Amino acid sequence: MDKKEAKMRDHREIGQILDLFSFQEIAPGAPFWHNNGMIIFKELEKYLRAELDKNGYEEISTPIMVKKDVFEKSGHWEHYRENIFYFDNPRDKNEHLVIKPMNCPESTYVYNSKIRSYKDLPLRLAEIGRLHRNELSGTLGGLFRVRQITMDDAHIYARPEQVKEEVVAIIEMTERFYKMFRLEPTYVLATRPDKALGTKEDWQLAEKALEEALQSAGKKFSVAKGEGAFYGPKIEVHLNDSQGRDWQMGTAQLDLVMLPKQFETYYMAEDGSKKLPWVIHRAIFGSFERFIGMLLEHTDGKLPLWLSPVQAEVVNISEKQDDYARDITAKISAGGIRTKWSSVNDTINKKIREAEIRRVPYIVVIGDKEKDNKTVNVRHYTEGQLGEMTINDLLKKITTELEKKIS
Repeated sequence: MDKKEAKMRDHREIGQILDLFSFQEIAPGAPFWHNNGMIIFKELEKYLRAELDKNGYEEISTPIMVKKDVFEKSGHWEHYRENIFYFDNPRDKNEHLVIKPMNCPESTYVYNSKIRSYKDLPLRLAEIGRLHRNELSGTLGGLFRVRQITMDDAHIYARPEQVKEEVVAIIEMTERFYKMFRLEPTYVLATRPDKALGTKEDWQLAEKALEEALQSAGKKFSVAKGEGAFYGPKIEVHLNDSQGRDWQMGTAQLDLVMLPKQFETYYMAEDGSKKLPWVIHRAIFGSFERFIGMLLEHTDGKLPLWLSPVQAEVVNISEKQDDYARDITAKISAGGIRTKWSSVNDTINKKIREAEIRRVPYIVVIGDKEKDNKTVNVRHYTEGQLGEMTINDLLKKITTELEKKIS
């Protein structure tokens, strides 16, 4: 790929063309999401929440600002402090606050809000949470490296004998998600780093559990020695995009130490004793920002129909078809399809070209012939010219494509 093509596939260029987001000097490393970008964001959230409901998750929301003590207890203050935004309360010099860089420690306060029984497990707590990490200014790069991120996070509190089944379910959820984009995940098992919480015995148990889950799911994997998180080993989900680049996206991390032991997250066992759960930290696509950036470059902005901010654009040859174009736009919109009418006074070729540049999936062309025949002429962004059809046939085709959710 030459430099010109690489620049055109840069997600920042595509984001500007599609009017998805912008970056401003007043907020380094934090995107300003425009309406079109929020459509993508909300559609991903909608899909994710439907999956969470089907798979028995409970959605929670925890504070974005907490006392420093939380991250001292978790070990992040020792192992991750340079990436944390923190400050002293100017109205109380004894209060030291942190803008949370991750959701995991706070999930324990929801878990510990009442006594948990072995019958309550697995308890799957999901949080689509906004996080802040103090990345070096020189490393910031579009959506790929940001200071403000949104995670599709979850923490699963389980009995040891439940862990393999839970991790297999996470792998299956991951496979379903990426299949929609014709992406095939590969897996890496990252093991104990030099600086780590817990005993070697804890780590051996956790690494063995993840390895058995991968084997049970029938997945081949490689091993990245010493690349685990400081509190537990992890399965990394890797993708290879259309440009041959490797991306590390989702994760499933198994924690026997930080959340269970540091925060004393007990459950009452069947024999009445108190036991520590094992905790799985998981994310299917990681951060919304990184995933959207990757997807824009992977597809060259030709997003799957269900994610496209504008799914159909109506263009007519002259003002003589304005009333019919307006009526067609209303009918397509009534079908729950995000539709725009290009009412600007330009040539039909320019209108079509502008819609193509903005990667609109369906371009609906109307002239005198279509007006007289009560039809439309349709172009598709990947299938090309579809020709003349009735509005009902168009609605059926678009609806079928939306239901498949396949790019």
